[in-house]
Amino acid sequence: MPGPRNLITDVPGLKVGNASDQELKSGATVLVPDEPAVASVAIHGGAPGTREIALLEPEQTVEKIDAIVLAGGSAFGLDAGAGVQGRLADLGYGFEVGPVRVPIVPTAILFDLLNGGDKSWGQAAPYRDLGRSALDAISDDFVLGSVGAGTGATTANLKGGLGSASQVLDNGVTVGAIVAVNALGRATIGDSPHFWAAPFEIGDEFGGHGMAHPFPLDAVDVRTKLDALKAGANTTIAAVATDAVLTKSEAKRLSVMAHDGLARALWPAHTPLDGDLVFALSTGQKKLESGLEDMVRLGAAAASCLARAIARGIYNATPAVGDPVPTWQEKFGA
Repeated sequence: MPGPRNLITDVPGLKVGNASDQELKSGATVLVPDEPAVASVAIHGGAPGTREIALLEPEQTVEKIDAIVLAGGSAFGLDAGAGVQGRLADLGYGFEVGPVRVPIVPTAILFDLLNGGDKSWGQAAPYRDLGRSALDAISDDFVLGSVGAGTGATTANLKGGLGSASQVLDNGVTVGAIVAVNALGRATIGDSPHFWAAPFEIGDEFGGHGMAHPFPLDAVDVRTKLDALKAGANTTIAAVATDAVLTKSEAKRLSVMAHDGLARALWPAHTPLDGDLVFALSTGQKKLESGLEDMVRLGAAAASCLARAIARGIYNATPAVGDPVPTWQEKFGA
C-alpha cells in the first residue's frame, strides 16, 4: 500500500523542494534528508549529465550526501547543484574536513532546451538561483506534473513531468521514488491512454485505465523524439529512497534494481540518447531483519514505485503556451 501522501516524502526524514520558471519552461527539484544519508547511483542511459557522481560508488570514501538535485537545462542546469551546495554551506551542513564543511550534493540534469521556453539567458544561466529557491521551498508535501525539474519535460508523444510514489512494505519499511520524466520514448502503450506502468498502478493514481485491450498493433514500434527533435533531447532522472538501514553497496544494488521500474514504464528505455539515472538513498531508521531476502523485496518495491511515479508525472502534467507536445490530460482526459 502507498504511504499517506503517496510521495517520496513518506520515507521518514526526507523533504522535497521545487522551483519553476514558467517562461524558461524549466526548473529544479531538491531532495533533502534531515540527516546526511547513505547514497549511491546507477546510470544506464548513454547520455547522462551529472555532478558529484563518482564519489557515490561503494569503494569511494565519502559515504553520505546532504542533498540530491534534479534539474532541467542540460549542462547549464548543473549550476542548480552549486546553488543548493552554497545555501547548505551557509546553514552549516557538509562533510567535515578540519574546520571546513563541504556539502555533498550529487546532481543530474535533463535536456529541455528545445521545449518552447525562453532560454536567452546570456552568460548567466538561472539554475543556481533555481537550486537555492528549491531548497528554500522544501516540504513534506509537493505537487506533481509540470513543476521543478519536470516543468518543461517531454516524451516522444506527450508532455513529461515530475512524478512521485511510495509504498509501505509488510515489515514496516517505506520505499519512495521521485522522477523527472523527459524520455526519448513513450510512457503510453502506443498512442493509447494506457500506461506501460499499468500493472503496478495502485487504485486510480494515474487514471485507472489498466492495460490496453486489445493491444495496439503499434505498441512496440520504436517512436522517439528523433522523429521531431535532434538527438540528445532526453533523459529520465530519478531517486529512490528508503528508511531501511543500508550500506553504500546495498544502496548501489537498490539503484540498479530500481531501473527495472524505468524500463517497465518507458519504451524504449536506456538508449544511447537517454541519460537514464537513478539515485538511491537510505535515511537509516529501520534495520532489515532478513538480509538478502529483504533486499529483494526492497528492490522490487523501488522498481514498482519508480514505474508508478513515471506514469503519475505524465498524468499530472499541465499545458503551457508553446508546448511541442500535448499533455495526457489534453489528449485523453476529457
